Amino acid sequence: MDPTSDATSRQWVSFDHGGDTWMFDATFLASNWTCIFGRGCHGVLDVDATELGQGCCSFGAHFADKADRRRVRAAARRLPRELWQHADVVERPEDALTKDGEGNWTTIVHEGACIFLNGPDFGPGTGCALHLAALVAGERPLDWKPEVCWQVPLRFEYHDDDVGHTTHVLREWKRRDWGEGGEGFHWWCTDAPDAFVGHEPVALALRDDIVELVGEVVYERLLVELGLEPTEDPDVPVTWLPHPRSR
Repeated sequence: MDPTSDATSRQWVSFDHGGDTWMFDATFLASNWTCIFGRGCHGVLDVDATELGQGCCSFGAHFADKADRRRVRAAARRLPRELWQHADVVERPEDALTKDGEGNWTTIVHEGACIFLNGPDFGPGTGCALHLAALVAGERPLDWKPEVCWQVPLRFEYHDDDVGHTTHVLREWKRRDWGEGGEGFHWWCTDAPDAFVGHEPVALALRDDIVELVGEVVYERLLVELGLEPTEDPDVPVTWLPHPRSR
């Protein structure tokens, strides 16, 4: 993995901490990307699917590991049926998780989308039922949802060199990160300028997500490197780097 392969259009920041090297995609983290689910998101099918209102939920979510599955199963058991449009599709909440034909654990696909997706016509709330229930419970959606669902469009990975030194990389999610099927659908989320309409930099807007991935200390150092240290003065504007997609 070469994090600087698209260096002609991106800026990176890096620093050492805890004996490791940390690299961050400054171009994305300091951009004004924001999730526009339900507000013009084109989805991830091979054609513009804005009208379906599915966002990136058109496919079952793949799980990172056993801990990821265990956490989502527990969340599904807590999911109030009145907040889950398709609760009656499965006998038990935990049955919403299944193995696909290749032995990978995913959420069930029902009516062309993840079984946890509430449709636009669902009164209590559209979008991910797990996300909705977490907010109602006063908890973080990232503690209820599959890892891939709360991490996208962030991609966190690491590798060790020949002498055992670890480099951690936090960057924008790319089409290639979806694997072999990635070229089969449009990755509108960050490939198009539509979602670069937020009111604050990604590094601030996705604070909880980034801290969960890299830790509080590294996150605070990241803000310093990006020049995004929090300020108590509301009159001091926060600026971001222009992302290639928003130019």
